[in-house]
Amino acid sequence: MSTATLTQAPSIGPRLTELAEANRPPQLPLLTRIAELLSASDAVTHLLVRGSLASGTADRLSDVDFVVGVHDRDLPAFTTALDDLMTVAGGALLPGWRDTIVTNMGGVGFVFLLQHEGKLHQVDLYLAPASRISTVQEQIAAKVLLDRAPDDVTASQIARARGHLDELLVRPRTCAELLIEHLVLAVLLHKRIQRGQRFVAYAEWHRMHTATKDLIKAALAPTSRCWGWYRLWEEVGLTPIGRACLADLEAAITSPAIPDAADVEAALERVLELTRRACPQALDDLADAIAAYRTYLEFT
Repeated sequence: MSTATLTQAPSIGPRLTELAEANRPPQLPLLTRIAELLSASDAVTHLLVRGSLASGTADRLSDVDFVVGVHDRDLPAFTTALDDLMTVAGGALLPGWRDTIVTNMGGVGFVFLLQHEGKLHQVDLYLAPASRISTVQEQIAAKVLLDRAPDDVTASQIARARGHLDELLVRPRTCAELLIEHLVLAVLLHKRIQRGQRFVAYAEWHRMHTATKDLIKAALAPTSRCWGWYRLWEEVGLTPIGRACLADLEAAITSPAIPDAADVEAALERVLELTRRACPQALDDLADAIAAYRTYLEFT
C-alpha cells in the first residue's frame, strides 16, 4: 500500500462539529486535518478520538489521540506505509515511535510529532484490526468519527493481521528507532514537567534511561543474548567507544530521579553525542528532522 491509496474521504464533518461543540480544543484544526487524511484511505474502517479531546478535558498540551480501525486484509500494508503517509502527507517531523506505553488492545500504537501553529504536537495513532474494533470500544471511552462497515473479514485475513502484529511487536528496534524514542520521550517529559505530573515524569524518565541502554546495545552488541541490563560491561565496555557510551549511561542513571527541563535537555545532548559516536548513520539519516525538531521544541 502506498500513500497514494487514498480516496475522497467520507463525510466526518458532522461528528467533528459535535466534538467541537462539546469541547473547543486548540488542537481541533490539527485533529481535523489528520482525521481527514486517515479517513481518505479505503483501508480505514473506523476512526475514534480518545483521551482528553474525547472527554472534554483537553488543555493546550494535550495530544491528539486516535484509534484507527484497519481492515485485517490491509493492516500489514497500511502499517508499512504509515510513516510515509504521516511524514509526507501529514507533515510529521519524524517517523513514528512504536508506542511501548499504550495499553495492549490487540493492535499497535505509534506516536508522531507534528508542527502545528509553530509548536510541536503529539499525535497518537493506535492501529487495530477491524475485527477487534468492537472489543477495543468496550475498553475505552471514545468519540466515533468514522464507522464504515468493512468488507467481509475472513479467518485467514484475521490470522495474517495477527501474525503481522506479533512480528512487529517483537522485532528488535534499530538505532534510528531508539533515537526517535528519545526524541518523543523528551517531548512527553516536558509536558509532564509543565503539568507537575511527577509520578508520570519519573516513569518516563526511567524509560528514557532504558532506551539509552537499548541504543548502546543495538549499536555495539546487536547479537547480545543477555536480557535487559545484564553484562553491559562485559559486552560493551571492551572498547574505548563502549566505555564512553557506558559513561554516558552512568551519567543518565545517576541524574535526579525526577527531572526538570534542564535535565531533559542534558539527556538529549548526551544521547545525540552517544549516537554520533556509536551509530553515526542513524544520526545522519535523521539530521534534517532533528534540526527541525529542536527548533520547534524551543517554542513548545
